[in-house]
Amino acid sequence: MKNVESKRPAAPSVRNLSAALSLFLTVAIPSAARADALEDFYRGKQLQLIISTGVGGGVDTAARVIARHLGNHIPGNPTVVPKNMTGAGHLQATNYVYGQAPKDGLTIGAILPTFVGYQVLDGRGAQYDVRNFNFLGAADVENANLYTWHTAGIKKIEDVKDREVLMGATGAGSYTMLYPTLLNNVLGMKFKMVSGYKSTNEIHLAMERGEVQGRAGNFFSSLKSQNPDWLRDRKIDMLLQFGAVRDPEWPDVPLLNDLGRTEEEKQIFKIFSAEVALGKVYLTSPGVPADRLAALRKAFEETMKDPAYIEDARKVEMLVRPLSWQKQKEMADEIVNMSPELIAKARAAMELKTGDERKVP
Repeated sequence: MKNVESKRPAAPSVRNLSAALSLFLTVAIPSAARADALEDFYRGKQLQLIISTGVGGGVDTAARVIARHLGNHIPGNPTVVPKNMTGAGHLQATNYVYGQAPKDGLTIGAILPTFVGYQVLDGRGAQYDVRNFNFLGAADVENANLYTWHTAGIKKIEDVKDREVLMGATGAGSYTMLYPTLLNNVLGMKFKMVSGYKSTNEIHLAMERGEVQGRAGNFFSSLKSQNPDWLRDRKIDMLLQFGAVRDPEWPDVPLLNDLGRTEEEKQIFKIFSAEVALGKVYLTSPGVPADRLAALRKAFEETMKDPAYIEDARKVEMLVRPLSWQKQKEMADEIVNMSPELIAKARAAMELKTGDERKVP
């Protein structure tokens, strides 16, 4: 009987080991060098977080909570410094982050998504192109709403077809101005905007003083965290919500899309509802170096999963329902690339008519 020798794999040659080591070093050393470069760049620096709303509102509160944790996930652990930049319905902050801020990865923006639709539906004063922004993600996706002060006596949205209602507003491009104008033009509502308030917090104070009767464009989580007594004591009447589906806590409040009487009206309303689905937008400037952009996106994603951040968010009744930057960009691009015909109809629906606005005294 023949002896059969078991075959063993040949031992790697010195040459093969050398090649493998060379390949490992080729991959590992540049990666380590990039990580070191990022840490060196961000260490000891301040990263500006530009907030497009005034101090004290829901967007501002959410951004400041994120600011306390985001730096922990960026190489070098820079200090994140919130800075409010209000004006022109979020345009000032949007334009700044896009074109004026240094393109070095040390400026990010927390901006309401009105700037997306505004580019195609109006565009006056817009010095940016949505398609070139570097999105980081959304901290939360939720519906916006429209409500009136309890003394106004408006119990359902249809009531505004018969009675004039004064709505506080900041400026062009903001939800506070956009939604009432849209409802006036498409459905014949009788909203009258009192514009020029510096922040939504000022609008709320004006409601309490009786200067205006309502506000559009707030978010449910912001309302719950900033004005819980309004809900508890029924100081406001919730008339409408803007989004893809009804908020589970407000199942009886109609969506904007529910009000469309024709297919064309529904398509117009869809443009404005889809914008809300972008959530509370965080982004940085075009031209930021690729490695720093990747680091910021990774840091934002990690922050959304950070137990310490989630706990802080819950303390101020913030919802944690993040949206990836990839999905955010996809939806934003879809809006700005809609057909010219549909955009023209939507643009006509948001034109402010003479007599529908007056300025804050």
